[in-house]
Amino acid sequence: MQSPRQRRMRRWLTVLVVASMLAVSTSPAATAQIGQPDIIQEHWYHSYATLTLDVNEWADDYPEIVNLLVVGQTEMGRNLWMLQISDWSQETKPDGSEKDVVYIDGGHHGNEHLGTELAFLVAEYYIEGWADGQQDVLDVLATTELHILIMLNADGNDFDTRWNINQVDLNRNYDHYWNTCPTTQPGSSAFSESETLANSIYMNEVVPHADLYITMHTGVWIMLYPWGKWPEQPSDWEMYHHIRDEVNSNISDIPIRNANQGLYPNCGTSRDYGYGVMGYPTFTFETDDEQFLLGTIEPLSQRLGEELDVMIYLIENVWYWRARLVVESIEIKGDEIDTHVVNLGRASTSNITLQYSDSSGQVLWNSSLFAINATNQTKITLDAQNLTLIEDGNWSIFYQKRVIDASQWVEENIDDSVVEITNNKEGLLPAPSMFIHLFSILLAAFAGRRKKYGFLSGN
Repeated sequence: MQSPRQRRMRRWLTVLVVASMLAVSTSPAATAQIGQPDIIQEHWYHSYATLTLDVNEWADDYPEIVNLLVVGQTEMGRNLWMLQISDWSQETKPDGSEKDVVYIDGGHHGNEHLGTELAFLVAEYYIEGWADGQQDVLDVLATTELHILIMLNADGNDFDTRWNINQVDLNRNYDHYWNTCPTTQPGSSAFSESETLANSIYMNEVVPHADLYITMHTGVWIMLYPWGKWPEQPSDWEMYHHIRDEVNSNISDIPIRNANQGLYPNCGTSRDYGYGVMGYPTFTFETDDEQFLLGTIEPLSQRLGEELDVMIYLIENVWYWRARLVVESIEIKGDEIDTHVVNLGRASTSNITLQYSDSSGQVLWNSSLFAINATNQTKITLDAQNLTLIEDGNWSIFYQKRVIDASQWVEENIDDSVVEITNNKEGLLPAPSMFIHLFSILLAAFAGRRKKYGFLSGN
């Protein structure tokens, strides 16, 4: 396997070859790239050509953890490169549960280069960290899938403009209150542009239940959570405020605010689409406003080191960005059930029900609805008048991962060991030991009756 230094040298040589080829090309795509400072990766921003070289090199060098897909094209026909990064030798977590999913995109605005580079650095951190045997990276990739689209607006990137080739602001082109805020150039309709349409298709078809979505931008040093359209806090404000407090206390003093209040009213954004339509926990990550300092002495990895630390925190703790309910006890007392539920996650949830089903999965009984806040617990008494226990019955808890209506519903089985029947009510099925006891009494009585009247064999 090549060392990082060897890979960088190879990349240098390849870039020089590609640059010379572009210099003699007359195609619009190539012409747009001629002036791009794409030679020294740590001091210049990626062009579409250099990004193409880098992601393909990763896919070639690290097939164990990198899947590279083309998930669409720009309006000018450039590929939208999607990196899927995980330990693909394991389809699930070591405990057999599904892996957590993180979705990241960069480069909605072509001239916001540092946002694109932050998406690149996240991919680089996990790929090269895995190659170096870095334990925290190995742990993440064993339990998590990273899906990273580094450069959505490749046309705008190479022309160094905010818009795509149709002069549309891609981050105003999503189908969430499209064109209902004061804005410019949102497109002719929601998803009118090939770039945003491809991004939405990937969200809906490949990562419909992502556990975190972050879109990378540049301009004002801030992290923004929903909503852009309204100044009110989102339904999952507890989760967002927890992240804000943890980041500001331990990692960075970057402001973390509601997008409408922290920046300005904005509609049709990928962030609000991700939260309001897909049900993801979402952030817009705005890197510093020094985006036009192209040839700086400070390497990009240092310029964005603090931002990368924030991203590592969000990814390493992705398990917490939803409600995680654990049923500690179910005590059946006649017509009532006392239950104790703990939330290990950082998001609230509502519309929770306990369910009792037969072995085929048919629900025989639902409790009334209840809710539980983030990092909280509840003890509640539920009406069980319509509950009838059966021998092969199963308990489960049914709830949404987050408060937002678009969030995924989950059903999780409850271990029988936490269920206790303290007294029975009429109509409830007795325990097996009670059946055996009653059967023994009846059998003894019947045998005595046969003996008394001479019904035993041999008489």
